[in-house]
Amino acid sequence: MRKVKVAVVQDSPVVFDREATLAKTDNLVKQAAAGGAQLVLFPEGFISAYPVGLDFGARFGYRQSQGRVDFQRYFESSVEVPGPACDALGQMARDAGVYLVMGVIERQCATLYCSVLYFTPDGQLMGKHRKLMPTALERITWGMGDGSTMQVFDTDIGKLGAVICWENYMPMMRMHMYSQGIQIYCAPTADDLDLWHSTLRHIAREGGCFVLGACQYLTTANCGEGYDILEEDFSEGNGNIILMRGGSAIINPMGAVLAGPDYDGPAILTAELDLGQVPKAKYDLDVVGHYSRPDVFQLQVNTKSNQLVSHWNGKDDNPFE
Repeated sequence: MRKVKVAVVQDSPVVFDREATLAKTDNLVKQAAAGGAQLVLFPEGFISAYPVGLDFGARFGYRQSQGRVDFQRYFESSVEVPGPACDALGQMARDAGVYLVMGVIERQCATLYCSVLYFTPDGQLMGKHRKLMPTALERITWGMGDGSTMQVFDTDIGKLGAVICWENYMPMMRMHMYSQGIQIYCAPTADDLDLWHSTLRHIAREGGCFVLGACQYLTTANCGEGYDILEEDFSEGNGNIILMRGGSAIINPMGAVLAGPDYDGPAILTAELDLGQVPKAKYDLDVVGHYSRPDVFQLQVNTKSNQLVSHWNGKDDNPFE
């Protein structure tokens, strides 16, 4: 079966600066492609920020005015899909000839979503996934996705999909991804805890798939002025405060580590994936096949897109019937 070289980028955006982050992203994609990568994965919220340590002034029954200013900066640096930033990312994928899986903060109307965008080597936007269940304060800042974006794409490098951060702790979502035959399971995250590495290894073994975990290495030097955090909650490093320490990794379908976890700084992790290892791993554990017991357990998944407003021109088929 095929062998695929992949790259996981562990780096930081220029926080709240979309254009500067796009320029940095272009350079990182080129570096990964120069190393032979056919697939390049970036962390959660890479464009333009996973705003570690900020609270956007949210209190029960009260919002601080400065928090609204911070949110405005966040909103203005987010990505419209489709839109100019999306076009730029597609061009990067085309120039490098790679599949690009990119964590972005997406905006639609006035709501932000934590999303992953998929680009093909010819620069086309193959699809996107919106995080289903934002965690803790994320629930205030981001909207929730729906079941329509939980796709696995059948590409010429294998069956590819992404589950964002703590969505990976949703067992039924994992099962849905496994049921689509996922082979290259991307897990962009903001979780840099030691336990996360165990999670990646568990998913790889459970799903019989390769797992690519990407986390930012982010310090206050990447955040600029006006980024107010409680400094005692984070560790010092080289004169900067380390907000996220990375921990990116690449795991094979038996749960063995191919690269990482890397906690030392910005890096591009690479590995060659032998897709022939997928059926070998599933020989004795196929959780959606011989190990599934559908006579006892069944899962129903709603993959319909939820639309707030639907329009009918009175001529075509009535969508409300």
